[in-house]
Amino acid sequence: MPILDEKLSDIYDEVLRRNPGEDEFHQAVREVLDCLGPVVAKHPEYTDAAVIRRLCEPERQIIFRVPWVDDAGTVRINRGFRVEFNSALGPYKGGLRFHPTVYLGIVKFLGFEQIFKNSLTGMPIGGGKGGSDFDPKGRSDGEVMRFCQAFMTELYRHIGEHTDVPAGDIGVGGREIGYLFGQYKRITNRYESGVLTGKGLTWGGSQVRTEATGYGTVFFAEEMLKTRGDSFDGKKVVVSGSGNVAIYAAEKVRQLGGTVIACSDSNGYVVDERGIDLDLLKDVKLRSRARISDYAQARPEARYVEGGSVWDVPCDVALPCATQNELNGRDAATLVRNGCAVVAEGANMPCTPDAVRLFAEADVLFAPGKAANAGGVATSALEMQQNASRDSWSFDHTERRLADIMHGIHHRCLETADLYGKPGNYLAGANIAGFIQVADAMLALGVI
Repeated sequence: MPILDEKLSDIYDEVLRRNPGEDEFHQAVREVLDCLGPVVAKHPEYTDAAVIRRLCEPERQIIFRVPWVDDAGTVRINRGFRVEFNSALGPYKGGLRFHPTVYLGIVKFLGFEQIFKNSLTGMPIGGGKGGSDFDPKGRSDGEVMRFCQAFMTELYRHIGEHTDVPAGDIGVGGREIGYLFGQYKRITNRYESGVLTGKGLTWGGSQVRTEATGYGTVFFAEEMLKTRGDSFDGKKVVVSGSGNVAIYAAEKVRQLGGTVIACSDSNGYVVDERGIDLDLLKDVKLRSRARISDYAQARPEARYVEGGSVWDVPCDVALPCATQNELNGRDAATLVRNGCAVVAEGANMPCTPDAVRLFAEADVLFAPGKAANAGGVATSALEMQQNASRDSWSFDHTERRLADIMHGIHHRCLETADLYGKPGNYLAGANIAGFIQVADAMLALGVI
């Protein structure tokens, strides 16, 4: 791990002291601070005005009880969170995650990442994140509805189209967004479409929003390949996960001439050398909400591996699209040994620091999630635009906007990396470019 600049080291020590036990948050902060040495040397005003110290402290952290009743009549209690991290560029924007692993440290890590991701899009949106330790897996539609209604009964007082605009994340898809929006409308007596994104197409949603994170990740990876005179044509690709991000990343890879040969879920992974059958995968994961093993049962030529690591499958391009810290140093070494040339993060911080270091040493092109998976929040901002103007755009028009945004992010990352003496380093470029835009806005707004 690189040695931090003295001024940045003091800030990091303070983050550790003030946020004990929040390992993911510490990791996210350290990754950014590792890149900012040349920035503070060139711009001492950022440390003189305590911009970095302020950036590491959320503007608001909300924790609340969520009581609800299951189908058996038993009262259940979950915990809800919303961390409104930074609003220097616009209203807080970031998803809600429903998963048993959610705790304050996870939400803070995601919210901190969201600040820089949203900044990189060039859209006027700040960073925030939220969620609950509720697990929708195995719950009936009625149970999910009652939980979402209870969750929104508290959350509604903290959000609004000019204040904080949540969206979906792990465990929160179109069904959950519908229930959440319905309760918000019921409580407020306002059809405030811009208060949530990821809505259904018939009631204020945006074309491409479902596909955006996966598509955007592949658009970014395509730009990376172009820097070496290459493309997805004929490439073997491995994608981790099998939710929205993974499925639509696989779909865009196929459209660009590549072949996704493996994907996974929390139980194991499937290998299908002929290429993952996307219609079957969508049926298994999106409609039936079943396990990835069901894919292999329905497709005899596919091989299911229980447990293990999907990164053991040789590939040219790796797209980690599942969850944080899923790809470790051992996995990275395996990918390098098998000839992987490009890694683009479709999830938030799915690669551990050891993995990122190994990719850099091996000259593997690596894109951090705050750059590569920014297409989801960018398209959410496009949905907000349409809601504000009571407009609706076509799929092709929205996809072109998404592709342009991802091209722009790629260009900003490379240009900034060059400017600060880190040519070709997407991690440094993303962190520095995202930071500078937010930091300049914070300086302009004063000490608030």
